[in-house]
Amino acid sequence: MRADVIPISVLTGFLGSGKTTILGHLLRQPEFSRTAVIINEFGEVGLDHELVEASEDSFIALETGCLCCKIRTDLAQTVQDTLQRRDEGNCSPFDRIVIETSGLADPAPILQTLMTDTSIAGRVVPGGVVTTVDSVTGATTLEREDISQKQVALADRIVLTKLDLNGPARPVLLRRLTKLNAGAPVLSADRGKIDPQCLFSAALYDPHVSSLDINSWLADSRHSHAAHDAQIQSYTVVRKEPIGAVTLTLFLETLAEHCGADLLRLKGIVNIAESPDRPAVIHGVQHVFHAPAWLKRWPSHDRSSRIVFITRRVPQRWVEALLQAIGAEVADVSARR
Repeated sequence: MRADVIPISVLTGFLGSGKTTILGHLLRQPEFSRTAVIINEFGEVGLDHELVEASEDSFIALETGCLCCKIRTDLAQTVQDTLQRRDEGNCSPFDRIVIETSGLADPAPILQTLMTDTSIAGRVVPGGVVTTVDSVTGATTLEREDISQKQVALADRIVLTKLDLNGPARPVLLRRLTKLNAGAPVLSADRGKIDPQCLFSAALYDPHVSSLDINSWLADSRHSHAAHDAQIQSYTVVRKEPIGAVTLTLFLETLAEHCGADLLRLKGIVNIAESPDRPAVIHGVQHVFHAPAWLKRWPSHDRSSRIVFITRRVPQRWVEALLQAIGAEVADVSARR
């Protein structure tokens, strides 16, 4: 990782799903000691930061509402101030930041801010999203609460909690999690105890700061995982033939314009026709797309383009037809020139 680049991970999950218990355990582990935590709470008085045993100057408690409901510059300013305190030696040194969201938070605007805000660009890299799910009430919550579904759909890691109260996870809950997010590994926490390396090893793929294997990042992208959920689906679009740069640009722009908030996450590796030996890595959250990163070489013999989608009410057949139509239109325009 480049010097002074700080990864920021997001710890989310519905109300009472055990986020603070896990965070308290992590902060007592030696390998997690150099961590700053941004806690935001829904309400006028913050309490979570009092429940976690750690140095006070490692915490920034946002007590004026939900991060995702506040003006986005608030989060960027908080991160910027935290980094400045670190630079000036006014807080304990840290090499990781974790944002613990409120149980009612939508993680998407947080990711968008970390991906696009120019005030913190170059100093931070978005880490993975970890979502906690209560094994006792999780299935009911997912049926009832749309925000809980979205927290799971956006996750890079899903952590089941309260297994000591409920025993092994029930198949109905595991099936529901798979439908919402087929690519995220499902981990278990024993009374809040979990290996930090397993929890925060995922990242938004950046080849300059991460050695993360591309196939692991894309998870089960070699196969389609269309999940016939009433709201949220996960699936993979695969193309054997290279995709033109103009086609990809127009495709992403059209998705952002027409899908917006219903395009929960998108990530993929793309064989660009104009650069066959250097694949492009793309990542998006709703209408915001990270600038493509270019790998130096293909990570395997498989040179197919694989784009993983997690969407709300955006059918796979529509996405594939859109990509096909744009590609045909671009080819037709080029032929007439």
